[in-house]
Amino acid sequence: MPFHSGFVAVVGRPNVGKSTLLNALLGQKIAIVSPRPQTTRRRQLGILTIENAQIIFVDTPGIHRPKHALDKTMQTVAAEAIADADAILWVADISEPPAAEDKRIAELIAKHAAKTPVVLAMNKSDQLKPRQVLPNTDAFRALAPNAEWMLVSATRGDNLEKIVPLLIACLPEGPQYYDEDDITDFNLRDLSAELIREAALDELRDEVPHGIAVEIEEFKEPPGKAAHVSALILVERESHKAIVIGKRGEMLKRIGTRARKEIESQLGGPVFLQLHVKVSADWRESEREVKRLGYGVKDEG
Repeated sequence: MPFHSGFVAVVGRPNVGKSTLLNALLGQKIAIVSPRPQTTRRRQLGILTIENAQIIFVDTPGIHRPKHALDKTMQTVAAEAIADADAILWVADISEPPAAEDKRIAELIAKHAAKTPVVLAMNKSDQLKPRQVLPNTDAFRALAPNAEWMLVSATRGDNLEKIVPLLIACLPEGPQYYDEDDITDFNLRDLSAELIREAALDELRDEVPHGIAVEIEEFKEPPGKAAHVSALILVERESHKAIVIGKRGEMLKRIGTRARKEIESQLGGPVFLQLHVKVSADWRESEREVKRLGYGVKDEG
């Protein structure tokens, strides 16, 4: 039986459930999830290896109108993933009619329609009202008339088993690029930074999440001992720093406790986590700072 392999760009507007869907397809959490829009900032690979195929999912930032240097970098990452992909998995929120960002995605996809097949996963079908089924489905199908499509629910698992066979059929015959045990290109240091940011997003709600970045200062895994992780939470304002720390440091403790449990789950052992908060004024406006923090295309090799 021939072996199929290739790269699948996972695209969609912010907050449609791309990372939730990716985690569900892989059967393991590799991408952070939050109800806050624009949670995904970096290109991350999710690797699914089965008997006759290897699908390399490229999780991308949500496509939206850029406001600053960080947004522009994120949109470039998404556009490059679409251009380089062997196939595209477009994740849309079917509980709503197509938004302006969806039409922008359709335009990006159309540029590569001649060579790149598309699978349209209409997510959040569990939130779809009966009267919305036909109009919303028809509206999205009109944006990608040649796409294979299905209604899915990433949170409930509805119809997810149909996605992988469709994607394999889109991929060329090729080699196995990664070992079968590999599940992501993020190392534990990268993943720890993302899990700390996820904890901050969940604890802070809508107060300052978009202006937060996380920088790992130290990551050690001594044999037979607790891992040691020291990280900086970067914010853009002194007022934001006060919010992240909280009264008597309570907010920072809550963020740390939540993040530590998630990191321990990934490492499979105890973790000593130290968090500090630092102001980096308007870091999202600085192309240099955005690049330094790793929010560009991850170098291969």
